[in-house]
Amino acid sequence: MQLVHQCSNRTDRQKVRRGEDTGDEEREKMEREVGMLFVVVCVSLQAAAAGVAKADGAQSGGSSAAGDTISHSLTVVQRLEALLLQGNGSDVSLRVETPNADEVKVIQVHSLVLSLQSPVFEEMLMSRNSSSLVLKESSDCAAVFDRFIRYLYCGELSLRLEQATALHKLATKYQVTVLQQGITQYMTQNLARDSPSGHVAGWYEYALQAGDLTLRDSCLQYMAWNLSSVLQSGEWVSISSQLLMSLLQRSDLILQSEMELFAALEAWIIQNEPDGLTAENALRAVRYAMMPPRELFRLQTQSMILARYQESVRDLLYMSYQFHSASPLSMAKYFDVNCSLFVPRNYLSPVWGSPWIISNPTRDDRSTSFQTQLGPSGHDSSKRVTWNALFSPRWLPLTMRSMYTETGAMQPTRVEGGRPRIIITPATSSAEFAGVNFQKTVLVMAQQKGKVVVKHVYNFHQSTEENGDFLAEADLYRRTSEYLIDSSLYLHIIVKPLYQTLITTKN
Repeated sequence: MQLVHQCSNRTDRQKVRRGEDTGDEEREKMEREVGMLFVVVCVSLQAAAAGVAKADGAQSGGSSAAGDTISHSLTVVQRLEALLLQGNGSDVSLRVETPNADEVKVIQVHSLVLSLQSPVFEEMLMSRNSSSLVLKESSDCAAVFDRFIRYLYCGELSLRLEQATALHKLATKYQVTVLQQGITQYMTQNLARDSPSGHVAGWYEYALQAGDLTLRDSCLQYMAWNLSSVLQSGEWVSISSQLLMSLLQRSDLILQSEMELFAALEAWIIQNEPDGLTAENALRAVRYAMMPPRELFRLQTQSMILARYQESVRDLLYMSYQFHSASPLSMAKYFDVNCSLFVPRNYLSPVWGSPWIISNPTRDDRSTSFQTQLGPSGHDSSKRVTWNALFSPRWLPLTMRSMYTETGAMQPTRVEGGRPRIIITPATSSAEFAGVNFQKTVLVMAQQKGKVVVKHVYNFHQSTEENGDFLAEADLYRRTSEYLIDSSLYLHIIVKPLYQTLITTKN
């Protein structure tokens, strides 16, 4: 009965306010119509309250201390939906108009319901001077406006990928905060879903405009961590120059190689024909030193875009050739190469790492070995480093265990209740490592909407224990865990060599 009392007080206040802005005849009509809706809603609430009271009364005579609950909320929702569909007791007509369109969508609604759900609607309905309310909406919002109104009555919404942005706009405009948050969550959970022309970049641009930081950051992270699939999507060539530069400047991009990124940039420039400054800035963000000399030579002789803007990147190409021909330590004596040009991204090429599929990851310790190139310089291209990687589902901190046995194999000390760890160390030490610092990156894959995507990225120098949060929230014991694919843990290890004598800050 407390809910009914609150509804009654609010309705009385609304009737007083509306009476100040309307004539006597209009006011009486409005009060009768709103009163009809008020009776229906309150009867439904009384039915729900009576059910709860009956359950509590029956329980009070029993021995259990906890009360039972009988919920009639579904009945209330069904009656409210019937009110919307049939228009019974409606007191407002919403006229949804679209610029440059002759068609007008008319929806019969009830001011009480809209006012309860949206403060914007409440203000508009209090200040109206007729039984009709004209709303100006874009064509995409007008197309889903009836779905938006139904949500206000039923608290439920069905939508498709292409409708998410328009519904988010409406929820934002009319300050329906719960719906706005729900659609943001829907969008972040469906970034990996396939769509004919792609949707992640479009959602990013919208989130940037709408000021939705959660959605913006989720979209940008997804694109950076799954860039290869984004480059192959239909929306790549239509992304904005701002988004393009945001991606090109990142060192955490995950893709096959720098050549893949250049090919995609070339396609973007050909499609969009940007101004010279935009094209030059984008081309200067490419890390040419991460390409083998033969690939650089091929680009210079075959790429029309590079030929057109070669003067803008001549210095970068010149430094890249020198970087590959001389030892990095020798270059440091004559050139300042402390820049992002010489920082590798997260390349999936076998030269820089290896995938690792761990079946039944909670069972016992696992190990694997792989080789990478010593460094990105051509001077080091023939030198290989063998790495030993050890995964344990439960073990003690590094300071409490021996890293090597007499034969050089890593031996963790496992305990119950420990957390998953990976340590990666070279099979042998070498003088060739002087001046080179190896950053290890472990990609944790997951299956979302039928597609394998990167779920987490962990960076460390020797052990994931340096992070402190490696798979901290992962439930590896549950077969349906979102961290497992077919009961296996899918990882990809990347080793990024950084010349510390050259690079003191990583861009």
